[in-house]
Amino acid sequence: MVVLSRQVVNEQLSSIIKNYKPPSSFFPCNIPLIDISNPESKNQLVKACEEFGFFKVVNHGVPMEFITKLELEATKFFSSPMSQKEKAGPLDPFGYGNKKIGPNGDVGWVEYILLSTNSEFNYQKFASILGVNPKDIRDAVNDYVLAMKKMACEILEMLAEGLKIHPKNVFSKLLMDEKSDSLFRLNHYPPCPDEFQEYNGRNLIGFGEHTDPQIISLLRSNNTSGLQISLVDGHWISVPPDPNSFFINVGDSLQVMTNGRFKSVKHRVLANSVKSRLSMIYFGGPPLSEKIAPLASLLIKGDQDSLYKEFTWFEYKNSAYKSRLADNRLVLFEKVV
Repeated sequence: MVVLSRQVVNEQLSSIIKNYKPPSSFFPCNIPLIDISNPESKNQLVKACEEFGFFKVVNHGVPMEFITKLELEATKFFSSPMSQKEKAGPLDPFGYGNKKIGPNGDVGWVEYILLSTNSEFNYQKFASILGVNPKDIRDAVNDYVLAMKKMACEILEMLAEGLKIHPKNVFSKLLMDEKSDSLFRLNHYPPCPDEFQEYNGRNLIGFGEHTDPQIISLLRSNNTSGLQISLVDGHWISVPPDPNSFFINVGDSLQVMTNGRFKSVKHRVLANSVKSRLSMIYFGGPPLSEKIAPLASLLIKGDQDSLYKEFTWFEYKNSAYKSRLADNRLVLFEKVV
């Protein structure tokens, strides 16, 4: 029997601790942070889309007054009595929704307003809600959405340049098209009482795990935690809130157009027991008739076969709408090898 001295044991323990690498689920993950005012950041953008499908942007140029104005109008609306808010619903497909997410049984601790950025939504639905002026909320949404569209197109053109694709508007032109099927969503997650979370297992879902089917999503929220993204190894990490920056998601359509080089990130929101969370999301989508397929220039450069069948945005949107949130929606459109 070999007896080790206290000094030797301590040295071995120190070595183990020094060299220990915890599994990725315990790593504080460094979300890519990118200054999009720097044109040289295009390569950083490409890397972030390949490795995470998600990143944070600073120096975005969006006027703070646009953010503040919309947040004020949204707060007025969501602070109204439920009987008043329901007058802005039901979803048809746009308007006010509460807890129910989609037609297939998904629910969350959330209420929301879903709007099309193209067709004229009837803002008069808000007229009967005390303290909410339809013109004020319409103007706030329009100013904000125009700023989001501009930023989304700028990011997409930088990505095209980073991929060495010509012309550089190959992605952005789909959002600029007058028939672009883009959406805007205001999500409000009220504080969830501790006793309700305990009853449901402590991790009550505000919005269930999913990927966004569009090309790109731009998200901004108040200073309340809850957002999580899934890493490629399947571990979930929390995204620290930052009300002064924007978080960008790669959508399913962009994953297909890059033939899987960019990753559509799976994400979710957990309910918060103390503070309400307000998030604003612009979903940049193509026209309904647009054909979605890997870009030929990327296939030629990489000498690759297409991983996906060609489909229209209308076909994919319909398929996604009929699915559950957590479903792998793209699997139906993958080519069988």
